[in-house]
Amino acid sequence: MSANIEQRKLAAIMFTDMAGYTALAQRDEKLALELLEEHRELLRSIFPKFNGVEIKTIGDGFLVEFNSALEAAQCSIEIQRTLAKRNCDVPNERRIELRIGIHIGDVVHRGGDVYGDGVNVASRIEPLANAGGICVSMDVERQIRNALQARFEKLAPTELKNISVPMDLFRIVLPWEQESEVSGQIRRWTDSPWRKAAVRKSSAVLKSRKSVLIGVFGLLLLVALGWWWTTQRNKTGAATAGLREKSIAVLPFANLSHDPDNAYFAAGIQDEIITRLSKIADLKVISCTSTQRFKSSPDDVPAIAAQLKVGNILEGSVQRTADAVRVNVQLVRGDTDTHLWADTFDRKLSDIFAVESEIAKTVADVLQARLTGSEQHVIAARPTANTEAHQLYLKGRFFWNKRTGNDLKKSIDYFEQAIAADPKYALAYAGIADAYVFLPGYTAGTPRDCYPKAVAAAKKALELDDTLAEARTSLAIAVWLYNFDFAQSIREFQRAIELNPNYAIAHQQYGNIPLVSLGRFDDAIVEGKRAVELDPLSLVINADLGSDYYFARRYDEAIAQLGKTVEIDPGYYFAHVNLGQALEMKGAPDAGIAEYEKARALNDDPSVLGFLARLYGLSGNRAEAETILGQLKELSKQRYVAAYSFALAYLGLGDKEEALRWLEKSYQDRAGSDIGYIRADPLLDQLHGDPRFEALAEKIVPAREFKGTTSAK
Repeated sequence: MSANIEQRKLAAIMFTDMAGYTALAQRDEKLALELLEEHRELLRSIFPKFNGVEIKTIGDGFLVEFNSALEAAQCSIEIQRTLAKRNCDVPNERRIELRIGIHIGDVVHRGGDVYGDGVNVASRIEPLANAGGICVSMDVERQIRNALQARFEKLAPTELKNISVPMDLFRIVLPWEQESEVSGQIRRWTDSPWRKAAVRKSSAVLKSRKSVLIGVFGLLLLVALGWWWTTQRNKTGAATAGLREKSIAVLPFANLSHDPDNAYFAAGIQDEIITRLSKIADLKVISCTSTQRFKSSPDDVPAIAAQLKVGNILEGSVQRTADAVRVNVQLVRGDTDTHLWADTFDRKLSDIFAVESEIAKTVADVLQARLTGSEQHVIAARPTANTEAHQLYLKGRFFWNKRTGNDLKKSIDYFEQAIAADPKYALAYAGIADAYVFLPGYTAGTPRDCYPKAVAAAKKALELDDTLAEARTSLAIAVWLYNFDFAQSIREFQRAIELNPNYAIAHQQYGNIPLVSLGRFDDAIVEGKRAVELDPLSLVINADLGSDYYFARRYDEAIAQLGKTVEIDPGYYFAHVNLGQALEMKGAPDAGIAEYEKARALNDDPSVLGFLARLYGLSGNRAEAETILGQLKELSKQRYVAAYSFALAYLGLGDKEEALRWLEKSYQDRAGSDIGYIRADPLLDQLHGDPRFEALAEKIVPAREFKGTTSAK
């Protein structure tokens, strides 16, 4: 009974939070826990000195109550002083830095916890403090300004979520920060050329005028420094203007659950927030592929923002226990690492879609992105009411994102289980389409087996929800690669991009499949560049842009772009294949062979053998070409080997009859990822003009539809 008694009072509330703890926990869980315990012991020894009462710990932070704002401020300064001294004697990776927020207001004690505006405001203020800093409300500043030996700096106006009354906020300039500022000014003055000029000038004047001249000189110095600062700021502003647009990257959410298997759940929430944001045309949103590279990176937000060319970063963590979920998020400005918004959501698992929707809507509001009525509807969508189906779908996407043949097959199994749990789950059908459409490219299935299944799944997904850009993209890929229906393919791609302008895969595949195949090379390169802009660190998207240049016969640009891709990951075999093609056509066969051999060592994809056999044969090494052709024949007894690879090998050996026979088989196999480029492919240029080749090409890309040129024309 007593547990339900409420006690209302005026109190000062302090929230603390360890800066960078989430990233550290991902990087080194043992060290993170060690530092967490050390920080807790240290703070708990300080709270009583200022009559602070620990209410509870919240992850890596504390909620502490004080009788007065002055005691709370004095305690926070002592905490930061103690940590600053400690951090001077430890390596960077062992530093402990806190953010502290303080507010004074009305609170209610109930059931051993504290509620009320005093708590809510303090929790919103804390994320706005810098690492090692203290942020306080105007009410706190007013009460302590004359009682505390410290300077206050007013922060830029910031709206606090769910706080209706606008509030002025201040940071406490700590004593050691002031000392650092002063010593920095002295150091800059001592080292500057202005000082040397002043020394020379002072030796020529009368001692009686010395102080006056120094004063005048100081004024001139300030004017000069002001001019210099303004100039540099303008330069910096120009350099970072591109980062200030409405652009955002959502970094991988940390999995704080005790069960590491819940990593798929954290990844799924990040992915779904990206998907919702991506459908806002007024925002530029970086794809998951690129942000995934920062899963274990340090908290260098400006460097990440610069690399991804965005103005804002969303970070978060997820903690799941049974059917309860806690999601922490913080939105920061990329170039300055300053907080724009932060919040914590404690919900039931069944409410996770509402959390994702609220996060996406709030981000759009903070970044002042315009939302159309349809966009508001889409980002608020609830794809399924079945929690089990949603969990299975997230597991499917987790494996789909790994992009290997075996993982794609695993993803299909999970998507099918999701459909069994909810037969009307459109996203699960879209997942099946996405998996089947990519399986042949990973030599994990034949075109005749996979593409029809992709078409059927995509159509079912669109029957349930015709706004799914992912399903339209998979349908667009499949109808071109299997049916050679470029008209429908283009319509589907354009509709997908209209529905989700930030869907990098749609731009990439639109450029690299129908536009390249039809010889619309300039348009393809535009789409490829847009895909790279949206997913700048994606290996396949960067490599495909190089491929677009290659098909356009712009070999120097292809080599440069593929060189960049190899720099991102030297182990990405597909980039070496494309680079080998570009070098070969540029007239560097030895360099081309070297790249093919690198790809061969990195991956057992049989298609590499076709390129190698062709180039060895054309280079005069017929014996090696015949050896590789024999290897292709043996492999075909064990797994799917594209007919196109045999055609290339026979071209290298000078046997056009066999080459044409295998190209016809590629068409019969509906292997559009090979034969679909029949008019654009530089490796087939030597066949142009042959009646049998032209007849085959006409069945795939009619001559009247092909807009490009080849070296044979």
